[in-house]
Amino acid sequence: MRSKINQLGLLICGVLIGVAISLNYSAIAQREAGSLPLPIEELRAFTEVFGRIKSDYVENVEDKKLITEAINGMLTGLDPHSAYLDQEAFKEMQVGTQGEFGGLGIEVGMEDGFVRVVSPIDDSPAARAGVKAGDLIVKLDDTAVKGMTLNDAVKRMRGKPNTPITLTIVRKGEAKPIVVTLTRAVIKIQSVKSKLLEPGYAYVRVTQFQEHTGDTMARAIERMFKENQGAMRGLILDLRNDPGGLLNGAVAVSAAFLPKDALVVYTDGRSEDAKMKLNAAPEHYLRGRNKEDFLKRLPAEVKSVPMVVLVNGGSASASEIVAGALQDHNRAVIMGQQTFGKGSVQTILPLGNSTAIKLTTARYFTPKGRSIQAKGITPDIPLDDGASDRGALKLREADLTKHLGEATATEKPEDKAAAAAAAAAKYKFTPAPRPKDVDDKLQRPEPGEVVSPNDYELNQAIAFLKSRGVAKTN
Repeated sequence: MRSKINQLGLLICGVLIGVAISLNYSAIAQREAGSLPLPIEELRAFTEVFGRIKSDYVENVEDKKLITEAINGMLTGLDPHSAYLDQEAFKEMQVGTQGEFGGLGIEVGMEDGFVRVVSPIDDSPAARAGVKAGDLIVKLDDTAVKGMTLNDAVKRMRGKPNTPITLTIVRKGEAKPIVVTLTRAVIKIQSVKSKLLEPGYAYVRVTQFQEHTGDTMARAIERMFKENQGAMRGLILDLRNDPGGLLNGAVAVSAAFLPKDALVVYTDGRSEDAKMKLNAAPEHYLRGRNKEDFLKRLPAEVKSVPMVVLVNGGSASASEIVAGALQDHNRAVIMGQQTFGKGSVQTILPLGNSTAIKLTTARYFTPKGRSIQAKGITPDIPLDDGASDRGALKLREADLTKHLGEATATEKPEDKAAAAAAAAAKYKFTPAPRPKDVDDKLQRPEPGEVVSPNDYELNQAIAFLKSRGVAKTN
């Protein structure tokens, strides 16, 4: 038996070496101007474990399952965002960027073997049922989540529309688990919502950054400027609970308000491909060739209208890029709570057989060199979110197991101190106390409405614009 295992191990080791060569190991070595020797001892240990499972495990296991789980383990062991995408997951990811998919409507991550809610999507079954950011999902129907991969959990939550699923949720401040039954639906994400709140004050909410977010937002702003009677006196960009999305969408939204060619974000990683500088230029936000620059139709005033950006702990990734860019260029005042801190870049690398891997390849930095990763964007004007009164859990990237650490940024301590002092002198605004008796549900818009009259953060943004205004861009 032992000899058979050794033979099997040698065979698998040879196969793995062949696969490594076929996956351009030599090309990677050339790119890094060095050699990447194969870890023979580790591969031998891998093949020995593989052989033991094949010969001694209580049930027969297919080779494909073992190799797939090994790949899953390699990626999920790196950080909370790297993952293996099988055919179904890869297809769903591609569909999701188009703005329509089936499921519950929650952005999730993995934490200590359980599913952690990052943010519920507006107007989704999860949002309507009261699922909140920070909730820990411990059971899906009668199946415990512990031991599942994130992909497995997502597959269980997604399904045919009009089919039910029961979630068992643990929430900080609640003595017992919360059990809710949701009905799956086709999630049609309306990426941009907008409203002329009153003459002179426009509101734009970006719920997620998708392929057409920049174009849709430009149309909404153009419409509101035409509807408005007189000069536009203020604009509010709402990025609360926006979990991110496509990078070009974030660049487009930033470019709408920044001077042409202004730096929006840069990335830094090990490979040259991971080092990018993205500016407010069409070539950095338009996808495909011969596409019309949709930002050209915006009125010139959009570059200087006083502006507030609303953020909170559910604002992540692309949302943080936009907030950081507008803050660094002194284009807008950031108001709300510390953002999530998801400042890493995931690259989708397609493999054979319509599968792919989602691999963290770089970190994001704001134009002034501030690292977003595990840190987030600090608002110029902090607002109480009422979390302490409700016993709510404030989940951030830094709270996730195996999160990528904050990189050393180019920002100097004196720059940070100077910026804080300048903000304190410039934005003398005392927010009204957050009402203690306003339920969370009253803060959310009614079905068919864009805003709620009880939205505390939005009301503070309006009050700020009316009382002080925001300095125009330099």
